[in-house]
Amino acid sequence: MYSMTNDEFEAAVREALDTIPARFLEVLDNVGIVLQDEPDEEQSADAAFGTQHEGSGELLGLYEGVALTERGTDYGAFSLDVPDVITIFKGPHERCFDTREEVVEEIRKTVVHEVGHYFGMDDVQLADIGYE
Repeated sequence: MYSMTNDEFEAAVREALDTIPARFLEVLDNVGIVLQDEPDEEQSADAAFGTQHEGSGELLGLYEGVALTERGTDYGAFSLDVPDVITIFKGPHERCFDTREEVVEEIRKTVVHEVGHYFGMDDVQLADIGYE
């Protein structure tokens, strides 16, 4: 287990976002990135849709929204189109990994994995490119 401050965690998520090519980040529309200590009950229930640590089943990240590939031509035309949310969970990352380097690397993988869901990639496709 490796503990980090909230500032360190935020910096690691920001660094992870910086590794995503600009051409992909420019396409992110109506998406919020949220940092949270632990998943709440509803998020835990949606765990099948998130990034889980293979050995523990801990929920590392979660994408909630309408993937780009599923948005119709009228998406965004109504005020009811609430932002999509990518949530990255601090506590599970700390519990599942033993060193700062491991935590930072897994945060990067989790961020990329959840952004991949925004683009319509499923878990099998993400695993095929190394982002399980």
